[in-house]
Order: sequence, then structure tokens, then C-alpha cells
Amino acid sequence: MSRIGELLVKAGKITQEQLQDALTAQQKEGGRLGTHLVKLGFIEDEELVEFLSQRYGVPAINLSEVEVDEGIIKVIPPDVARKYTIIPVSKAGAKLTIAMVDPTNVFAMDDIKFMTGYNVEPVVASDSSLRKAIDDYYGSTHSIELKKVMEDLADPDEADLEVLDDEEELDLENIQAQSEEAPVVRLVNIILTDAIKRAASDIHIEPYEKEYRVRYRIDGILYEVMRPPLKLREAITSRVKIMARLDIAEKRLPQDGRIKIKTRFAGRVKDLDYRVSVLPTIFGEKVVLRLLDKDNLMLDMTKLGFETESLRNFEQAIFRPYGMVLVTGPTGSGKTQTLYSAISRINSPETNIMTAEDPVEFNLVGINQVQMKEQIGLNFAAALRSFLRQDPNIILVGEVRDFETAEVAIKAALTGHLVLSTLHTNDAPSSINRLMNMGIEPFLVASSVHLIVAQRLVRRICNNCKEPLEIPPQALENIGFAKEEIKTLKLFKGKGCERCTGTGYRGRLGLFEVMAIDEELRELILSGASAAELRDKAKENGMITLRLSGLQKIRDGATTIEEVMRETIA
Repeated sequence: MSRIGELLVKAGKITQEQLQDALTAQQKEGGRLGTHLVKLGFIEDEELVEFLSQRYGVPAINLSEVEVDEGIIKVIPPDVARKYTIIPVSKAGAKLTIAMVDPTNVFAMDDIKFMTGYNVEPVVASDSSLRKAIDDYYGSTHSIELKKVMEDLADPDEADLEVLDDEEELDLENIQAQSEEAPVVRLVNIILTDAIKRAASDIHIEPYEKEYRVRYRIDGILYEVMRPPLKLREAITSRVKIMARLDIAEKRLPQDGRIKIKTRFAGRVKDLDYRVSVLPTIFGEKVVLRLLDKDNLMLDMTKLGFETESLRNFEQAIFRPYGMVLVTGPTGSGKTQTLYSAISRINSPETNIMTAEDPVEFNLVGINQVQMKEQIGLNFAAALRSFLRQDPNIILVGEVRDFETAEVAIKAALTGHLVLSTLHTNDAPSSINRLMNMGIEPFLVASSVHLIVAQRLVRRICNNCKEPLEIPPQALENIGFAKEEIKTLKLFKGKGCERCTGTGYRGRLGLFEVMAIDEELRELILSGASAAELRDKAKENGMITLRLSGLQKIRDGATTIEEVMRETIA
């Protein structure tokens, strides 16, 4: 755009000295010349747009006065819009009109023509209005800073690297030096803080043979967010390892650590905690970071998604003086949140609550939390035995995963302690059989377990773009709705907007199956009944299954049929 600078000088819009100052700023900071001319106050945004419009015979557009249809926005992906600082404005037949800062950028127009199949016609808009429109339509992000970092890191001659042999000697000093270079540090910082902006729960940094990618898990679904240069694989991994205080020389074994940082977010300082897992793969080490954000910890049980009757049964069980309460479900189904909510509900100065966790995810006031350390023999069973000598009222065991832990937990539940724990089973009734398969006698299970909760998480419809949805009655009947209610049933979906980044979903809520163990169920457990028989009896006694809980969330307009079908079976 230096040619445009010369044309502006010739037209008397700026002086030669001003052009030189703007070029110097461009060399230092990068970016467009026009942006620096405006930033330095040498020319107004509107004046520059008008000049470019007249000079190249291209219409000018004021984006603040234009509302672009969402269908047109989707024609160009967010990363391309940010890469070229462009916005699609309208579409007519085979012609796509795009707003851009520099109408002479033929590379951008050719790229978009090839990508979309449309003939591209440019209109000129100011740089600031384009960036605002991109943030408005595609969602705000760290993309500008990230782009600068990627430019600092880019080296086209080293884009494709051969994978190192395992036997090749590593220069640890060089790797550590690379990991502490400013661009690498900034890139890792952006990856960590951008995850907060996008409300991500996990960050995946993954090496492959010829590419390197970063993905975020948002509301349970993984989304690719960037592809750093492959040559940065070692530097980025080492930077994360240094932050997590792990051994950067150890590349053959998995490692676990933790990163605690402070950052300014939404005008205030936030304390953030990342759980770090490093795993060797055939093309390098994969890093997964679990974001533990205290602000997202929901300790109010009434807001988790329990149906009224299910919540009443659950609260009755956790307020008992002894017995066992189990929460089951797959990894990432919100079990820890439910348990933390339960112990927060029953926490008081009169109770001694002790937890054995692997890992301790959040620090809770007034609760004695113990981190497991398998390498020195501190496992769940060993911690439980020690707890019983600490005069506890309530014990939380992170997971019952073997006979030894199950045996000690059940004995604790039978000797005057309330025991809360988790299991990995698909539903509430099958948890009984799981305990028996571990080797626990049926009479011990029947007398100790008071209640089992099975849970799943489904995505919540975005309230900003929620709209009614029509579904054929037969399809609704097939998933479990009664014929009578189908006539009056109102369904909704998310259209997709900037707040939910076009997904139609924002946040998650729980589906809960709560099975209270009454006398009839105890008799069945003692007689060795199957999970199916236990389920039938529990349903007969009023248990709301995961599917029924999901149907209720659909009735409430909180989620969609697709989400409930994905997480439950009839």
C-alpha cells in the first residue's frame, strides 16, 4: 500500500514527512499503511475511503449503516475474513460483493473467487469499520494479536519439517531458549487466555506428521481454532511444560502438572487454573489443558438441571447421617460439579468433611481436601483408611475404581459416615451390578447404598437466537412424547448468532436419573436381580430416566431433540 501513500502525497492529502513517519510505524508494528496514517492523525478514515473510491472507481460503503444477512456472512469463513480484513456484503446471482480496505488486493479477490465460486466485486470500507464488523458478525477474538504473532513466527522455507527420530539427540538448551522467545511466549499466552473468552473447558495442542493444530472444547464439542507452524512443536510444548513445572527433557513418558496464572479479563483480574496432561504420540507430545475456572463452578443445586422430584430425593439422601450416595456417568458429564454442589449444600461448622480427589479441581472453604499421589502409595483406599481415623462426618471419594476402595467406602457408609463417590457406568441401575462385579457382596450393597444419580450434559439453546421449530408428530412420538401433548408442544432451536458463534447453543445443563434405593429395590438387589429388572422396578416407583429428563428439558425449551438423542437411549 506504499503506492497509495505516494498517490496521497501527490493529491496533497498528506505530506512526504507524514508518509515517512507512517512507513516507519508500519515497519515497527506491521499492519496496513492506511491504518497507521489514520492512527497518527494524518488523514481521516472517511477521507481515505473516499480517496480510494475515486482513485480506483470502486464504490465506498459505510458498514455501520448496513446490516448483512447471516446467510451471506457464512459464505466466507471467519479466518479468511480476518486474514484479508474483508466482509461479504451482498450476493446477486454469481456475483459476490465484498467490503475491503484495499481494492487493489487481487490476491484476496482471487482467493475468495476460487474458494466460493463467485465472481468478486469489491467496495471500499474503512479499516476500523471492517474490523468492528468482523468482530460483530464473526465474534470477537485475539485474532489481530495472534496474526501478528504468527507473522513473527512464520518462515516459509521451514514450513515442512521431517519428523525427528527417537534416537536423535535433543539440544535441551536450544529448546528452552526457543520456548522463551517472545513470539512463542505470546502465542501460548493467547492460546490460554482466548480459551477463557470462548468459554472453553479444554485445550488440545496436537502434533501430526505434517501439521500442528490447536482445538478448544466448547460446550462439549471440539472446534479447531488455529494451526501454528509445525516447526514450533517443541518450543510450544516446552513453554507449556516450563509453566507447569514439568521436565522438558522427558519426552518418552506421560507427565501431569498444573499452571496457575493471573490475567485481566472483562475489566477485572482473574485467577486461572489449568490442569496439564502431556502424552507422547508418534509425531510428538500432545498437550491437553483442562481449564478450571472458579467462576464457572455452579454450587447451587437448584440450577444444575434436576427435576423437582429428583432434587428432593437427592437432597434427602445427602442429609442422611450415614450411607452411600453415588454419582455415575462418563468423563466430562459434570459428576464433580454435582458432588461439589452436594458437599457445599451440607457444609456447616458442625460437620467434618474430607475429600480424596485425583486431582483436586477446586479449593472449597471449610473442606479438608486431599490430593492422591499413586507414586508414593497414597491412593483412594489408603486415604479412606486414614480418613476414618480423622473423625469425619462426610467423606467424598473421587472414584470407586477397584474392590479395595469399594470395600473401605462401603464399610465407612455402614459405620455412621455419609460417603459420596462416583462410578463410570451408563445409568443408575447398572451401578449396582458394577459394585457386585468388583466383588462386593449383595447384602453389603443393599444395606449401604441409599441413592444413585446418573447424569449427562446437553447443550443449552442460545437465548439470543432462539426461534420456534416445527417437527413432524410421528418423529416426536418415536422419541417418547405422548400423542395428547404433541398437539400443544412447542419446540425451539438456535438460529445461530455472534454470541453462540453460529452454533445455536450456549452453555450446558444436566440430565439426571435419580434412583432412590427403597425396600422393594433392596429385596431385588439381595436376590441378584439384573440391571434391567432394577430399572423396571425403579421406573414403576416413579424414577425419571435420563431420556425422560431430556424430554422435560425439550418441553421447557432449554435444549433440542438432537442433543437429547445424542446423550440418551429410550
